This record gives sequence, structure tokens and C-alpha cells, in this order.
Amino acid sequence: MTAVRPKPTVMTLTDAAAKRMREIMASKDEAIAGLRIGVKNGGCAGMEYTMDWVEEAEKFDEVVEDKGIKLLIDAKAVLFLLGTEMDYEVETLKSGFVFKNPNQTSACGCGESVQLTPAAPEALEQARN
Repeated sequence: MTAVRPKPTVMTLTDAAAKRMREIMASKDEAIAGLRIGVKNGGCAGMEYTMDWVEEAEKFDEVVEDKGIKLLIDAKAVLFLLGTEMDYEVETLKSGFVFKNPNQTSACGCGESVQLTPAAPEALEQARN
């Protein structure tokens, strides 16, 4: 008999991140399907996170629901985000969403861009099964 391995989660939210997202969603006039999260090339470290409120999921989005929030992970970003926790932090001079990503190998000094190494393909296959 083959042992069943637990499915890894692409992303999770802290309570603070989920609370802040609910506040933002409540202030929107249009219907929101969820928050699409991805990565793109850019910044001095090589990649930047992207976040967009969307009215509907795209065909290949990885849908993650956590703490009542629907995250739509861009299919091209799944390997870069596997195991990431999203938090919302409030500091003296700034506040915002932050990503605690095990695939991040470095970041620029300003914190706007990161260097990411994709998770092994086996991890993605396990996440989808």
C-alpha cells in the first residue's frame, strides 16, 4: 500500500493579512473574486511580486482559499511561491503586505524586489495531487 503524502500548500495567510484583505475587499464597489498573486521580472534583485484584485479567475490560476480569502495564484508563479506565507505588517513609518518565501535567495536593499529560485518540479506535482 502506498502512503499518502500531505499536499503542500502553495500559499498561506497570517491572520493579519486576511483581516486587512477583508477590509480592502469591503471597501471595493465592484465584485471581487479574489487577489491574484504572481511574480514578474524586474527590480534590482531580478523579480517582483504582483498583486491585483480581480473579478474572475483565469483558466490556469491555482486557487487557494485560506481564512475566508481566495487567492488566485498565477500559474507561472506557482513554483516561485510554493510554501510562501503572506503577512500584513504595520511599522512606525510604513505598512504593507510582506511575503515570507522559502524560495527567496536574496532581496534588494529597498525591499521592492527579490531573487527567487523555483521549487523543484516534484514539489509542484505533489502540490497538485
